[in-house]
Amino acid sequence: MKRLTKILALVAILLIAGQGVKAQDVTFSQFYSNPLYYNPAFAGAKICPRVNLNFRNQWPKLVSAFTTVSASYDQYIDDLHGGVGALVFADRQGDHGALSTTMANVMYAFRFQAGREVYVSAALQAGIVNTSLDWANLRFPDMIDRINGFINATSAQEPENTNVWYLDFAAGALAYGPAWYAGFSAQHLTQPSNGFYGVTKLPIKLTANVGGLINLSEEARRTSSLGLGTPVISPNLIYQFQAGCHYFNYGVYLDWMPFLVGLWYRNGLTAVEGQSPWNPDAFIFMVGVQQDYFKVGYSYDVTVSTMANNTNGAHELSVGLMLPCPEKKQRVKAIRCPSF
Repeated sequence: MKRLTKILALVAILLIAGQGVKAQDVTFSQFYSNPLYYNPAFAGAKICPRVNLNFRNQWPKLVSAFTTVSASYDQYIDDLHGGVGALVFADRQGDHGALSTTMANVMYAFRFQAGREVYVSAALQAGIVNTSLDWANLRFPDMIDRINGFINATSAQEPENTNVWYLDFAAGALAYGPAWYAGFSAQHLTQPSNGFYGVTKLPIKLTANVGGLINLSEEARRTSSLGLGTPVISPNLIYQFQAGCHYFNYGVYLDWMPFLVGLWYRNGLTAVEGQSPWNPDAFIFMVGVQQDYFKVGYSYDVTVSTMANNTNGAHELSVGLMLPCPEKKQRVKAIRCPSF
């Protein structure tokens, strides 16, 4: 019976995943360790060249139903008066990656000073995306035998095209000061089609974030450029909207170099008649170490939704490297925000 329950759960995930490509994007819990994925205006935000690597394994109990990796590079270039960046991304859903999405993006963020200590970054992004379907590894309810599992043939019709390519565009803006930051981005601006059965438009995804830095010491500044020895609390709010679904992430970090810990709560908001509009999703626990120009972070999503007993949450690992900064011709300040 347990085997059948797991099989049915996996079927449900695959069916949802097949629709999810046209509905909602992958979500990373460590927002600030993968900033270019959410907002191209973060390109060059740290001025110096940096590399970010991210890995997410969501719901591992369901045969690695969702596995995602991404890698990015960005830096500020004086002659361009802004930052440039590149992001590659690969997502695999279902057993053996039955549904996969791979993309490559490039972006440019123009930077200017809007006030005495206020900077603004406005960015554009362009990318190419491939979504493919491995029909042989899909499982459907009519294939299930209650005793022997998946042994029957399915009546589902295989699409003629299981390999879709399309162009994708995004835009974003970011404003920040010495102890605050706020941003907004819009993904899939042209709503490209990524469907296997005819035209299926990819819904625009909107993301907004806001946060601040509260120095717990009596000193006005950190004790060094790296902030050694001075604890800082950073409250944050991230909001996302896509395909009629609202998502809220509330979190707080304690940054006490070289250590950083964080606690987040994520929930959805829907308007389904007869149901509570607040849909709890997960508590997120984070821990990271950052020393000089290197950082590594780990987070775990404790699922609190109705899927809690069948998923084992989600694991996420991030690695970052800040490269030597070239000599700057202009006085442009880097954004101060959390690392994970």
